[in-house]
Amino acid sequence: MVSVADRNAAAASDPVSWWWLETEKLRSQAPVCLPLSGERQVDVVIVGGGFTGLWTALALKERQPCLNIALLEEHTCGSGASGKNGGNVSGYWSSLPSLVRLLGADAALNVAKAGTRAQDAIRAFATRPGIDVWWREDGNMRIATAASHDEKIDDYISTFTALGISNMAIRLTPEQVAERFRSPAVRGGVYFSEGAIVHPARLALALRDEALRLGVTIHEHSPMVRLDCGDVNRVRTPAGALLARDVVLATNVKLATDVEVSANLCVFSSYALMTAPATAELEAMGWAGNEGITDLRMFLHYFRKTPDGRVLMGSGSGPVGYKGRVDNPQLYSDQASAERAISGLRNLLPTLGTVAIEKVWGAPIDMAPDRLPFFRTRQHYRIHYGCGYSGHGVNATYIGGQCLASLVLNENDYWANLPFCTRKLSAFPPEPWRTLGARTVRHAILNCEEAEHTSRHPSITSRFIASLPAKLGLRLGTR
Repeated sequence: MVSVADRNAAAASDPVSWWWLETEKLRSQAPVCLPLSGERQVDVVIVGGGFTGLWTALALKERQPCLNIALLEEHTCGSGASGKNGGNVSGYWSSLPSLVRLLGADAALNVAKAGTRAQDAIRAFATRPGIDVWWREDGNMRIATAASHDEKIDDYISTFTALGISNMAIRLTPEQVAERFRSPAVRGGVYFSEGAIVHPARLALALRDEALRLGVTIHEHSPMVRLDCGDVNRVRTPAGALLARDVVLATNVKLATDVEVSANLCVFSSYALMTAPATAELEAMGWAGNEGITDLRMFLHYFRKTPDGRVLMGSGSGPVGYKGRVDNPQLYSDQASAERAISGLRNLLPTLGTVAIEKVWGAPIDMAPDRLPFFRTRQHYRIHYGCGYSGHGVNATYIGGQCLASLVLNENDYWANLPFCTRKLSAFPPEPWRTLGARTVRHAILNCEEAEHTSRHPSITSRFIASLPAKLGLRLGTR
């Protein structure tokens, strides 16, 4: 039951995250990056100042310091998805069973190992002297909260055992989960040692500072209004233009309307909340560590602590954007979706039952059919793009930066040969069936999951509709 205070908090959801408000003072002290004015030529233009664009700029500068790189950001660096996510940092070990089914064992292991390389690199950056991005590293847990989740835990253990890496995924009994945090909703879980939490907006600002230090020119409040493709590409903004042989499009959800990308991308949304400080309540439930935690729903709950004793809880169950458009207000402010995040907090962590909700926000997510990001170069032109993070971006954007740098530099290296760059992409159905189908399946999955969590049997109709994506080879329906 959602209280009046919780309902009011849900109704006040908006696009601005608690993370972004917390960094207001830091942003006011950061170097100013003026809007683009006039026309000039550079070696590489990067469009998008989130994690993908910034990691790409850093990767290029590290490999070829002499490159003249300009980065364009529509608003301010990190103000999009990078500054709104939950800040759980983990690679792909927790996705390994589905990756094996999608790619085969060898390729799936390559993806997971790439995530480990990314984790190591992000840790090295986040723990540099003088950088404070609230990096905490205590692993990653997936928890079972319904009987249907038991099979998923079995799937983890059998997959890791068959691959000879059983030490990478540790089954947890309810009592072992309770040693980390106590919740009557938890039936057991799986622990992965690779996992951390971070302040995502602070990380974005730190990456911005590093890019400026390495000589990347950043123009904020400079949206791309037109891209003229040719041997030399011209990226136009309201007050200027940049000419470059290579252009990187790192705009994530906005690529969903791109003609070449739209078949492989769908826009969902996710909602998150931040509580008031709850140090006493966290102590009462025995949550002393800094694990990143998700449940085993399809539209999962994700949660973590902050250093000052707050709890973030998110729900990846928000509305679907029609035709990939991101101007639908429901993607950012939808009371029903916000209430699901609040209900997740109250049900999964009942010890926090009276802790106030300080902020609720929503944001769109770029979903790939197989829930794995992809990085490509456009046919006939030196236009490179990356998207499809599917709500798993903090770790994967480092991979994206490396892959995109390899594409820009024509390097046939480790990154360019990963499945992120080489696998055959599956496609969503065409519109309007894509959005209509996604909304219908979303509704059915939510019905199934709510029934299971109240010990009811989902209807036959809901179960059938919820299973359709998996039957069509899409990973959006894993029931």
